[in-house]
Amino acid sequence: MNPVMPNLPIQAYDYSLPEDKIALFPTKNRDESKLLVYRNSQIQHHSFVDFPALLPPNCLLVFNNTKVIPARIPLQKASGTALELFLLKPVEEAEATQVAMQAEGEVVWNCLIGNKKRWKQGEMIEKKISLGEKELVLQIHWYHRDENQVRIQWNESISFATILDAIGKIPLPPYMSREVEEGDKDRYQTLFSKELGAVAAPTASLHFSEKIMEDLDRRGVHKTFLTLHVGAGTFMPVKEEHVENHPMHREQMIFSTEQIHNLLNHQGPFIPVGTTALRALESLYWAGVFLLENGNIPEGGFILPKEFAYKSRQLTYAREEALKAVIDYMKRMGMDAWMMETELLIMPGYSMHFCDALVTNFHQPKSTLLVLVSALIGDAWKDVYREALENNYRFLSYGDASILFNVKFAL
Repeated sequence: MNPVMPNLPIQAYDYSLPEDKIALFPTKNRDESKLLVYRNSQIQHHSFVDFPALLPPNCLLVFNNTKVIPARIPLQKASGTALELFLLKPVEEAEATQVAMQAEGEVVWNCLIGNKKRWKQGEMIEKKISLGEKELVLQIHWYHRDENQVRIQWNESISFATILDAIGKIPLPPYMSREVEEGDKDRYQTLFSKELGAVAAPTASLHFSEKIMEDLDRRGVHKTFLTLHVGAGTFMPVKEEHVENHPMHREQMIFSTEQIHNLLNHQGPFIPVGTTALRALESLYWAGVFLLENGNIPEGGFILPKEFAYKSRQLTYAREEALKAVIDYMKRMGMDAWMMETELLIMPGYSMHFCDALVTNFHQPKSTLLVLVSALIGDAWKDVYREALENNYRFLSYGDASILFNVKFAL
């Protein structure tokens, strides 16, 4: 048991999810999904095309502009043995993943390795690829086998992003249990995906079509973007008996100075689009608190531990104070972007600093994402999910959407 965090049994976040409710494919058009609205203890049913009209006045939508990389690389040894690399993140943690994607000649990545036992230490695997008229040979070997770190080398001035686009496959969530199809290359990315580095999509944003974005503009809805590179750990089920003991996955997040100023200057409701946007916003707040309490960031960068937000404190800090602390530190250090890693676990007992409502899909039983939803709307999640199941909503990554208003939100 973690002494500073709420003691929550994971069994309280279980429910029955029939397989036929899991969406294996997206809707034909992005905005054709259903939209469940939970507000003031009431549930309403809409289509996602209604979304812009349902927003409170002067709200700020916060989107995650991460882009999913084709992280699955099929390999074959000279003997014919099949292997697969699943890229997780570059070994060089101090570097933004989208920067690492532009590396030429060599990269080293942390990976999951399918059929690892058949790939011995010191054994090199070659993979020939075609890039237009150019033939290229990749040399792939262990960098640190015990740590699942792999080195990929090539003798051309070509970016790793270009190579990966030629050889990799989009990593659909494991619960889909199907092969990637051509349409997934487009539909498992958001319209505004930009910064390469995620191995899973920020799925709440998949519902946003050009028509929806234009409608938001017509209505004068404020928008801003951040980057949190979604990791494979987002799919990791909670196996511990109590939520607080779950080894929370670590994800990289990046804010520009302009984005932080947008947050600081906004006076209306905050509506993060997706749990990743919410997690990034809340982590940014706690980075500011860390600076206010400690003055400086540790050498090598800042990693927010999952329990940091739950520590007992004599002082509490307003959102504006925390954001100003980050901006002041960036100015002092000559930084034009704030980069950090977060392990934040949002669970009941946590007070939101940036969330008056959350746009999100419907999540797996006994998952940290469902626990996060419970932190926002309490036990009402049970009513929301029961209503969604009874009304044939589609669940998980390619499923339907909801907008859940914080129980503390009031117009």
